[in-house]
Amino acid sequence: MSEGDAEVITPTTTEGTAEGQVMDVFTALKEVLKKALIHDGVARGLSECVKALDKRNARLCVLAQDCAEPTYVKLVEALCVEHSINLIKVPEGKQLGEWVGLCKLDKEAKPRRVVNCSCVVVKNYGEESDALSILLNYFQTRGGQ
Repeated sequence: MSEGDAEVITPTTTEGTAEGQVMDVFTALKEVLKKALIHDGVARGLSECVKALDKRNARLCVLAQDCAEPTYVKLVEALCVEHSINLIKVPEGKQLGEWVGLCKLDKEAKPRRVVNCSCVVVKNYGEESDALSILLNYFQTRGGQ
């Protein structure tokens, strides 16, 4: 993984769910983050993420593309490259915050007051799933290019 490998994923469709549905990479990432959150395998925020990346406890790093602090982005990207940790960039920090539970849910289970999250590290995937295999397959195909 070279310094240029920290690129933004483009939504591509991949077959692989049990119901025969088609799942893109963002949907797979969302499911993997939810399962990791259930199994207490998610670090959120700069301090927690940098600690996990530096200790090499991280298996996956997700970085928001709209992060306003360039030194923050450089630090996270450098640690991912140095320790060969997979890195994905998502377009919005609010969306990432919603995916990792940094929001309140109303009576209809719709997210309210979503907190912006610039970086998330997955330390434990939890259980094996189709979404995880799609995500890992994405990293293998991207790594060969």
